[in-house]
Amino acid sequence: MTQKEFRASAHELVDWMADYLEGVERYPVKSAAAPREIIRKLPATPPDTGEAFDDIFRDFREIVVPGMTHWQHPSFFAYFPANSSPPSVLAEMLMATLGAQCMSWATSPAAAELEERMMEWLRGMIGLPDSFTGVIHDTASTATLSAILSARERRTEFLINERGFSPEMRFTLYCSTETHSSIEKAVKIAGLGKAHLRKLPVDDRYALIPRALEDAVDRDRRRGYTPLCVIATLGTTGSTAIDPLRAIGEICRKHQLWLHVDAAFAGSALILPELRWMMDGIEYADSFVFNPHKWLLTNFDCTAYYVQDVGTLVRTFEISPEYLKTSEREQVNNYRDWGIQLGRRFRALKLWFVIRSYGVQGLQTRLREQIAMAQGLADAIPQSNDFELLAPVPLSLVCFRYHPPGVDGQAQLDNLNAMLMEQLNRSGKMYLSHTKLRGQFVLRMAIAQTNVQQHHVDEAWALIQNTARALMQQTARSLEGA
Repeated sequence: MTQKEFRASAHELVDWMADYLEGVERYPVKSAAAPREIIRKLPATPPDTGEAFDDIFRDFREIVVPGMTHWQHPSFFAYFPANSSPPSVLAEMLMATLGAQCMSWATSPAAAELEERMMEWLRGMIGLPDSFTGVIHDTASTATLSAILSARERRTEFLINERGFSPEMRFTLYCSTETHSSIEKAVKIAGLGKAHLRKLPVDDRYALIPRALEDAVDRDRRRGYTPLCVIATLGTTGSTAIDPLRAIGEICRKHQLWLHVDAAFAGSALILPELRWMMDGIEYADSFVFNPHKWLLTNFDCTAYYVQDVGTLVRTFEISPEYLKTSEREQVNNYRDWGIQLGRRFRALKLWFVIRSYGVQGLQTRLREQIAMAQGLADAIPQSNDFELLAPVPLSLVCFRYHPPGVDGQAQLDNLNAMLMEQLNRSGKMYLSHTKLRGQFVLRMAIAQTNVQQHHVDEAWALIQNTARALMQQTARSLEGA
């Protein structure tokens, strides 16, 4: 492709992108593609000679787009979103154009120093103490793994990095039963063994019970284990439960345990002063993570990871072959030493664009609007005689189920709600997901997509009710016929 062809094609793509974002509601939220449908449309072998860009772009529109689930659709309620916004998209375009590999200060000074400043901006925006220092990772899963590895190395004085595990090293880690699955994956990757991860009970709000943590730590010590790390969650994936940081932190301080705080989704809400009660006790934390790509209008991937002790973080990951040594290393942050990856994207650029474009107040307004929508739905659900709210709604996730009068068997309710979700998602008009809380099948409606408006929530709630009642009538007729 010549530069002239690139310019023409780029204009064509930008026009398509703008049209897509403007008209995304024309698409079904969830792709209706059947398994293997897309791959059957793709040639089994690559072309021997180059193809025209017009042909490639046509196939993108005709093959790829119909197979996409549209995360930027305002009726996408299934998962915590992968937020986007026009300023962030434009920044991604510039990132791709620059094509920089920002592993160290020397490879792009602006990237390193912009990242340092953006981490300071975010720290101030969410009210994190100045004792925390931040770095951008790709996802919270990577940040959590970094925290567990740092905890492991600090406890062993970096001996595992040097010599590997010894037989007497039997570490235990602690989280609630509601903690994200990435914790279990990180424990496996770190070589600590998932059998040593203690999943502790939760209270009636699905938050970790501090007394259960204290008891588990004492029990493990008596059995010859070495308690290592606790993962507390602000905003669990299942129900956005908020673990009590202060009580957990005091236990961690008493037993010298690393406290990692996973606020992947909910951390963005800390830009609202009225919600900073969630991180009461944050001074006890050793590390903290949240995802601007979930709720701060910043394209995936962009995770903000903060630590109190940068020295431990860097010593855990630092490696300096001759070809990476530079003369200014003592004066700058070489972020390749602050995590698992050597290669790094220029993610700070999109944060800069987004924060400057919306301002702190603009971002606060968007989050308050979405939280208010969720609270309104949470108020409406109990007013219906055939739906019930199944978890508190501290933020913008609503957990509920269809529970028509006379249907009380657990298996029947679970099956009914699973069928309801399947019908709603097949409609293409909205997209929900589910979880299980205390063994019950629960519908999750995450109201946090960038462009969601009140009418989208109202329309979704009406569709949910109408579909559920039609399904119940259909089920009743089927039973009568049998």
